[in-house]
Amino acid sequence: MRTMAAGEFKAKCLGVMAEVNSTGKPVLVTKRGKPFARVLPVEEQTPKESPEAIFGCLRHMATITGDVESSMFTDEEWERMFNEKWDRFEQGGAE
Repeated sequence: MRTMAAGEFKAKCLGVMAEVNSTGKPVLVTKRGKPFARVLPVEEQTPKESPEAIFGCLRHMATITGDVESSMFTDEEWERMFNEKWDRFEQGGAE
């Protein structure tokens, strides 16, 4: 792996990046003799890393049981629960 000082890299940045891209060989950038950064060639994205892979990535984490469109409460039960909530609020009791 080629090594170069940070000052030299700063002066030749675009050329070094083009070289790394064309040859595929990484360059180690040092600052005061210690490794500071590594310039690597871009690897092709695998399907797992693509932005589209985020959709459906949790599909095995849950199971749908029953009807997902209808409520488990009837309209009368919803009305009763709604009215009970507001009755308590109007009487001065907070939830």
